[in-house]
Amino acid sequence: MSKLIQGYEVVIGFETHAQLSTNSKIFSRASVAFGAEPNTQACALDMALPGTLPVMNKAAVERAIQFGLAVNSHIAERSVFARKNYFYPDLPKGYQISQFEIPVVQGGEVSFFLEEGKETVRKTVRLVRAHLEEDAGKSLHEDFIGQSGIDLNRAGTPLLEIVTEPDMRSSDEAVAYAKELHKIVTWIGICDGNMQEGSFRCDANVSVRKPGQPLGTRREIKNLNSFKFMQQAIDFEVRWQIEQIEDGRTIQQATVLFNPDTGETRAMRTKEDSADYRYFPDPDLPPLVIGRDWVERVKGEMTELPRVMAERFVKDYGLPEYDATTLTQSKAMAAYFEAAAKACGQPKLASNWIMGEVSRRLNAADITIEQAPVSAAQLAALIGRISDNTISNSAARQVFEVLWTGGGDVDAIIEAKGLKQMDDSGELEKIIDEVLAANAKNVEEYKAGNAKALNGLVGPIMKASKGKANPAQVNELLKKKLG
Repeated sequence: MSKLIQGYEVVIGFETHAQLSTNSKIFSRASVAFGAEPNTQACALDMALPGTLPVMNKAAVERAIQFGLAVNSHIAERSVFARKNYFYPDLPKGYQISQFEIPVVQGGEVSFFLEEGKETVRKTVRLVRAHLEEDAGKSLHEDFIGQSGIDLNRAGTPLLEIVTEPDMRSSDEAVAYAKELHKIVTWIGICDGNMQEGSFRCDANVSVRKPGQPLGTRREIKNLNSFKFMQQAIDFEVRWQIEQIEDGRTIQQATVLFNPDTGETRAMRTKEDSADYRYFPDPDLPPLVIGRDWVERVKGEMTELPRVMAERFVKDYGLPEYDATTLTQSKAMAAYFEAAAKACGQPKLASNWIMGEVSRRLNAADITIEQAPVSAAQLAALIGRISDNTISNSAARQVFEVLWTGGGDVDAIIEAKGLKQMDDSGELEKIIDEVLAANAKNVEEYKAGNAKALNGLVGPIMKASKGKANPAQVNELLKKKLG
């Protein structure tokens, strides 16, 4: 059931522009490398000089096919390019070559897990389409003697625009969807996912309505380039729209920008409908025909998909679905887990450590798993020493701290810090007898039927053993002595 805000239901749909990882532009051979001097990577076609004709980049098509396969879409055997007409200074042709009525990728879905209160639930967002198109240039608003400048380096850069149904009902869902989509396109290698450089740009269509009412008027928040700003922008927009409606005003369809400095959205222009763009088939480009043999070849060359790998982790390692999905958030994380799990033979324990202590440290240091100072082999060795009862979980965290901050050998650290669990049952029984004698009240309460009184005995025993006693062995001996 949707979470209501002041009695209103939030409705969110996404349009995401993923820059495809080709070496050249979608209809020309010009480079797409980032960071070049303005207008040094704009060829005659990008500048719309007379007599130039577009030629389709096969690599861009293959990346679209890969995406379609990754999200269970239908790959159209025949799709058509269209001209989307609008007039901006950074669009030299006066139109953008895109796809309209027949896109190359049709349907599909993206699933992810989301924490709602104390529950972890699986959500699925339906995709409408994903179509190929060219990017526009960029207006530069530095002071060029009182004027703006135009950089056409981006003009013609290949994009895959991914459009969802309005299936999301909160900013949390929207961010979780965007992160999952980002994972998919980077995992299969069709986009580098660099949001700061504009390789992965999200537009959020946001509206509100009373439950059961028709969809409200949407406002499109353009070019959200971080997950943090995405959440802030959507939350502000939702509050703003509700306030407008509650004050008796109507929402006007518009394109808005988010200002991270003020935390507010601001209308940039009235939002156009498709009719305003006067789409018509591009006469310079024939229909794009994709045979089944081409799709099958691309499918055969693709890497193992994250959802397929997650299913394998459940089957081969006996992991819960949530663990498997979390561990396949990136190829590097999945590889780290597999290496640790195979080396220690304790996949669930490896999963717990990676999702727990390792991830906590990575987040605190703001680094990725590739930069983790503790290798998968070191983690496996540590888990091995927990499994064979050489050290306790508490001691293992001490060892992990040393590994993270200074490295070293697991066994050497255990020896140097004297962390081996007590394996002399006679010595342990002596400690237990002393603790029982000093805590007669807890003994009486336990014998009277208060099972919790046992905890009051375990603590002093662990303290007396300086943490070296095996907790399981302590509990077993205690129960035996107390009858």
